Amino acid sequence: MNRFARYALRIASLAVALGLWQLLTSQDIDLWLRFSQFPTVTDVAHTFADRLAGPDYWTDLTDSLTRILTGFLLAAVLGVATGVLVARSRLAEDLLGPVLEVVRPIPAIALVPVAILLFPSNEQGIVFITCTAAFFPVLVSTRHAVRALTPVWEEAVRTMGGGRWRVLGSVVLPGALPGVFGGLSVGIGVSWICVISAEMISGRYGVGYRTWQDYTVVDYPGVFVGMVTIGVLGWLTSTAVELLGRRLTRWLPRTAQGPAARPKAARSGAAPLPAATAGLKDSIRTRPEEARDEHLVRD
Repeated sequence: MNRFARYALRIASLAVALGLWQLLTSQDIDLWLRFSQFPTVTDVAHTFADRLAGPDYWTDLTDSLTRILTGFLLAAVLGVATGVLVARSRLAEDLLGPVLEVVRPIPAIALVPVAILLFPSNEQGIVFITCTAAFFPVLVSTRHAVRALTPVWEEAVRTMGGGRWRVLGSVVLPGALPGVFGGLSVGIGVSWICVISAEMISGRYGVGYRTWQDYTVVDYPGVFVGMVTIGVLGWLTSTAVELLGRRLTRWLPRTAQGPAARPKAARSGAAPLPAATAGLKDSIRTRPEEARDEHLVRD
């Protein structure tokens, strides 16, 4: 199936879902589920158009995006750094591991009272909750990805004279990237769940706050406008993380549509080297023995 056919199939599935929604709600069908209580697709579309014409919608959108991006970026940096540290250092694992494992099962939204007590403003508290929500998926994925690396890569770099930082930059970080971006993909979704919930509880602006306000005044089309907005924003940010991950892991063997498109390295069963390590290996192969040692000493 080509790309055009796949996109057409996706659009068709969305159109069928919207058509079924319109049919069930416009006909006031009540079986076991009460679709008569739902607004129709046309009602939601009209409300959406009215919101787009006003300034409040864009203010809420900007506030939510600012909170989610700030918290997620902090979680990405802290989660990757902590995951690598815990996976590579027994001392760090003994010091940080117990605290992290005790805090990790606590839902981030349950930290709202803690955020209210700790931070002087609701804005900082919401960013803290968003960061906490994404931090642990990134941490766990990074930790497992680093520990799963084959030791042959590190031994090869050390044999060639590479030090700790060369191992980190040439083996650990490139080799763990697929796992890291897996955690980032999960983290961005969890962040949206928690930032919307936090806005409903303690926010003054934002998509979550506006959705809850619409519910309290029984504006159900407005509630669905908020839900659609959250869904679209979550899909866009998740897609952005996935595309960035694919771009940074271009060196990985990928299957296109079937086994016939699989690269030779994947069919042979050999694990691919990270891009930085492969480049180091190729550069050393092209040099004589003496030049190789001198090159490594200079690095």
